[in-house]
Amino acid sequence: QVPLVESGGGLVQAGGSLRLSCAASGQTFSSHAMGWFRQAPGKERELVAAINWSGTSTYYADSVKGRFTISRDNAKNMMYLQMNSLKSEDTAVYSCACRRYLRIGYTPAEYDYWGQGTQVTVSS
Repeated sequence: QVPLVESGGGLVQAGGSLRLSCAASGQTFSSHAMGWFRQAPGKERELVAAINWSGTSTYYADSVKGRFTISRDNAKNMMYLQMNSLKSEDTAVYSCACRRYLRIGYTPAEYDYWGQGTQVTVSS
């Protein structure tokens, strides 16, 4: 088990910024790929960004490229999502997820552990 706890969500105006954090427990964090997913009402869960075990490889959905940055600090068992230039369509529940593999996964089924999610609301 790798318990995950997200923080940093909230209400922000369009064009603003938020930084999400994901705290992980367990000694194997540094050997797991991680991802940020989001789910808006009535929509499927989608992968927003992902990062491999070392932080040397990242993935971004086209909708967030150039605006969001994923990072991790293995020494602190933390992962982050810096979100800039937020848009109303970014409104969703954001969840961090952990995969028991070194490389990035691209679908929810490829991730083994999930946080409870944090709400991000962008007002226009």
